[in-house]
Amino acid sequence: MSLEDRPTWEYKTIEPPKGLTKREVVDPTDELNRLGAEGWELVGPLDYDKGGTKLLILKRRVADE
Repeated sequence: MSLEDRPTWEYKTIEPPKGLTKREVVDPTDELNRLGAEGWELVGPLDYDKGGTKLLILKRRVADE
């Protein structure tokens, strides 16, 4: 596969939504479904060293120009 044939990706990070106490995470399904409809795919979490999720990492393919 040549460099020209390789897909190009763009990345996005979002913070998991927090509840009223700012400690518990609210289910991000609605936000992830909205972003999925825009072509974003969840790659995985970026976690804190001692546990908990800091960011969710998403990617989508850049359209060919």
